[in-house]
Amino acid sequence: MNHKEKIKLFLVDDDAVFLKMLEVELLQHADFEIEAYPTGEECIKQLSHCPDVIILDYHLDGIEKDAMNGIETLDKIKAYNPDIPVVMLSSQDKIDVAISCMHHRAFDYVVKSETAFVRLQKIITTIFKYKKMEKELNWYMERM
Repeated sequence: MNHKEKIKLFLVDDDAVFLKMLEVELLQHADFEIEAYPTGEECIKQLSHCPDVIILDYHLDGIEKDAMNGIETLDKIKAYNPDIPVVMLSSQDKIDVAISCMHHRAFDYVVKSETAFVRLQKIITTIFKYKKMEKELNWYMERM
Protein backbone atom coordinates (compact mmCIF):
# COMPACT_ATOMS: atom_id res chain seq x y z
CA MET A 1 0.00 0.00 0.00
CA ASN A 2 1.29 3.45 -0.90
CA HIS A 3 1.84 5.65 2.16
CA LYS A 4 -0.07 8.48 0.50
CA GLU A 5 -3.16 6.35 0.02
CA LYS A 6 -5.78 6.56 2.71
CA ILE A 7 -6.71 3.46 4.67
CA LYS A 8 -10.07 2.29 3.34
CA LEU A 9 -12.52 1.19 6.01
CA PHE A 10 -15.87 -0.45 5.49
CA LEU A 11 -18.27 0.15 8.37
CA VAL A 12 -21.28 -2.18 8.44
CA ASP A 13 -24.04 -1.63 10.99
CA ASP A 14 -27.83 -1.53 10.78
CA ASP A 15 -27.98 1.12 13.55
CA ALA A 16 -27.78 4.34 11.51
CA VAL A 17 -26.98 6.51 14.54
CA PHE A 18 -24.15 4.28 15.75
CA LEU A 19 -22.83 3.95 12.18
CA LYS A 20 -22.65 7.76 11.80
CA MET A 21 -21.08 8.20 15.26
CA LEU A 22 -18.45 5.60 14.39
CA GLU A 23 -17.69 7.26 11.08
CA VAL A 24 -17.38 10.74 12.64
CA GLU A 25 -15.23 9.45 15.52
CA LEU A 26 -12.83 7.60 13.22
CA LEU A 27 -12.51 10.56 10.83
CA GLN A 28 -11.67 12.89 13.75
CA HIS A 29 -8.64 10.81 14.69
CA ALA A 30 -7.25 9.67 11.35
CA ASP A 31 -7.48 10.32 7.63
CA PHE A 32 -9.48 7.29 6.54
CA GLU A 33 -11.54 6.69 3.44
CA ILE A 34 -14.80 5.29 4.80
CA GLU A 35 -17.64 3.46 3.09
CA ALA A 36 -20.63 2.79 5.34
CA TYR A 37 -23.27 0.13 4.75
CA PRO A 38 -26.49 -0.71 6.62
CA THR A 39 -26.47 -4.41 5.63
CA GLY A 40 -24.04 -7.24 5.07
CA GLU A 41 -25.48 -7.72 1.59
CA GLU A 42 -24.51 -4.16 0.61
CA CYS A 43 -21.02 -4.67 2.01
CA ILE A 44 -20.55 -7.91 0.04
CA LYS A 45 -21.63 -6.18 -3.20
CA GLN A 46 -18.86 -3.59 -2.73
CA LEU A 47 -15.91 -5.83 -1.81
CA SER A 48 -14.37 -5.05 -5.20
CA HIS A 49 -13.62 -1.59 -3.69
CA CYS A 50 -10.80 -3.38 -1.79
CA PRO A 51 -11.29 -2.38 1.85
CA ASP A 52 -8.20 -2.54 4.08
CA VAL A 53 -10.31 -3.27 7.18
CA ILE A 54 -14.00 -4.04 7.75
CA ILE A 55 -15.75 -3.20 11.00
CA LEU A 56 -18.83 -5.41 11.07
CA ASP A 57 -21.81 -5.52 13.42
CA TYR A 58 -22.70 -8.96 14.80
CA HIS A 59 -26.48 -8.40 14.48
CA LEU A 60 -27.64 -6.95 11.18
CA ASP A 61 -31.39 -7.54 11.26
CA GLY A 62 -32.56 -4.08 12.37
CA ILE A 63 -33.60 -2.99 8.88
CA GLU A 64 -34.56 -6.30 7.28
CA LYS A 65 -35.49 -9.20 9.55
CA ASP A 66 -34.21 -11.77 7.03
CA ALA A 67 -30.93 -9.94 6.38
CA MET A 68 -27.64 -11.82 6.67
CA ASN A 69 -26.25 -11.64 10.17
CA GLY A 70 -22.68 -10.63 10.97
CA ILE A 71 -21.31 -14.19 11.02
CA GLU A 72 -22.82 -14.98 7.60
CA THR A 73 -21.39 -11.73 6.25
CA LEU A 74 -18.00 -12.50 7.82
CA ASP A 75 -17.97 -15.93 6.15
CA LYS A 76 -18.74 -14.39 2.74
CA ILE A 77 -16.02 -11.75 3.20
CA LYS A 78 -13.48 -14.45 4.10
CA ALA A 79 -14.59 -16.56 1.10
CA TYR A 80 -14.04 -13.52 -1.15
CA ASN A 81 -10.66 -12.61 0.37
CA PRO A 82 -9.39 -14.33 3.53
CA ASP A 83 -6.77 -11.60 4.04
CA ILE A 84 -9.22 -8.77 4.75
CA PRO A 85 -9.13 -8.12 8.52
CA VAL A 86 -12.66 -8.01 9.94
CA VAL A 87 -13.35 -6.59 13.39
CA MET A 88 -16.68 -7.68 14.82
CA LEU A 89 -18.80 -5.27 16.87
CA SER A 90 -21.60 -6.29 19.19
CA SER A 91 -23.63 -4.98 22.07
CA GLN A 92 -23.33 -8.48 23.56
CA ASP A 93 -20.65 -8.89 26.19
CA LYS A 94 -20.73 -12.69 25.97
CA ILE A 95 -17.60 -14.77 25.65
CA ASP A 96 -19.31 -17.42 23.50
CA VAL A 97 -20.27 -14.78 20.92
CA ALA A 98 -16.68 -13.51 20.83
CA ILE A 99 -15.32 -17.07 20.50
CA SER A 100 -17.75 -17.81 17.67
CA CYS A 101 -16.54 -14.72 15.81
CA MET A 102 -12.92 -15.76 16.24
CA HIS A 103 -13.71 -19.28 14.99
CA HIS A 104 -15.09 -17.63 11.84
CA ARG A 105 -11.74 -15.85 11.40
CA ALA A 106 -12.57 -12.38 12.74
CA PHE A 107 -9.45 -10.38 13.57
CA ASP A 108 -10.94 -9.14 16.84
CA TYR A 109 -14.18 -8.61 18.74
CA VAL A 110 -15.26 -5.30 20.31
CA VAL A 111 -18.22 -4.73 22.59
CA LYS A 112 -20.17 -1.57 21.80
CA SER A 113 -19.47 0.65 24.80
CA GLU A 114 -17.99 4.02 25.70
CA THR A 115 -14.50 2.59 25.01
CA ALA A 116 -15.36 0.96 21.65
CA PHE A 117 -14.07 3.86 19.53
CA VAL A 118 -10.69 3.93 21.27
CA ARG A 119 -10.37 0.14 21.05
CA LEU A 120 -11.19 0.20 17.33
CA GLN A 121 -8.52 2.83 16.68
CA LYS A 122 -5.94 0.73 18.55
CA ILE A 123 -6.95 -2.41 16.65
CA ILE A 124 -6.68 -0.64 13.27
CA THR A 125 -3.22 0.61 14.25
CA THR A 126 -2.23 -2.94 15.26
CA ILE A 127 -3.49 -4.35 11.95
CA PHE A 128 -1.33 -1.93 9.99
CA LYS A 129 1.75 -2.53 12.15
CA TYR A 130 1.27 -6.25 11.54
CA LYS A 131 0.83 -5.73 7.78
CA LYS A 132 4.00 -3.62 7.66
CA MET A 133 5.99 -6.28 9.53
CA GLU A 134 4.62 -8.97 7.23
CA LYS A 135 5.60 -6.94 4.16
CA GLU A 136 9.12 -6.39 5.53
CA LEU A 137 9.47 -10.09 6.36
CA ASN A 138 8.38 -11.06 2.84
CA TRP A 139 10.86 -8.58 1.36
CA TYR A 140 13.62 -10.06 3.52
CA MET A 141 12.67 -13.67 2.70
CA GLU A 142 12.69 -12.94 -1.05
CA ARG A 143 16.29 -11.79 -0.79
CA MET A 144 17.58 -14.84 1.10
